[in-house]
Amino acid sequence: MKNRLKLFAALTLFSLTFLACSNDDNASDDSSPSGTSADQTAEIAQDGTWKITYFYDSDEDETSDFAGYVFTFAENGVLTAVKGSETVTGTWSVVDDSGNSSSDDDGNSSDDDDFNIFFPVPESDKFDDLIDDWDFISVSNTKIELIDVSGGNGGTDYLTFEKI
Repeated sequence: MKNRLKLFAALTLFSLTFLACSNDDNASDDSSPSGTSADQTAEIAQDGTWKITYFYDSDEDETSDFAGYVFTFAENGVLTAVKGSETVTGTWSVVDDSGNSSSDDDGNSSDDDDFNIFFPVPESDKFDDLIDDWDFISVSNTKIELIDVSGGNGGTDYLTFEKI
C-alpha cells in the first residue's frame, strides 16, 4: 500500500509538472514579431543593421569580399550595403514559397520561405554572388543563416548575416 501511495504521488507530481509547462509558440512576447514566418523574418531583418559574417560560394570562402559593409533591409524592400563612401543598392524580400516545391533548395520541406536578394550589378561584381532566392537554415533576432543549392553546378552556397 505504501508503494502504491508513493507511485501515485510521483505520477501526480509528474502530471502537474508536465501540465504546467507550455510549449506555446504563439505566446505573447514583445521581442518576437507577429504574423507568418515570412512576416516574422522580414521584421527581424528590418530591425537594425547587419554584416555578413560568412559567405561560402560553392567552392570557397568569400566572406572577406564583404568585410566592412553594413547592410540595411528597409521596410519598402530596398536593400542597401554601405562601406565608407561606397553604397550599393538593391532589393530584398521574404516570401512564403510553399506553392513552389522546386524552390526548396535545402531539401527542408517544413520551411518554404525564401529570402530573395537582388542587386542590379554586372555578373563580374561581387554583389552578383549574393543574388538568389535563399532558403533558411536558421533565423534569430541577431543572426540569419541562409543556404542555396545551385541547380546548375550542384554547388552549395552559404550566407550568414549577423546584427551589428
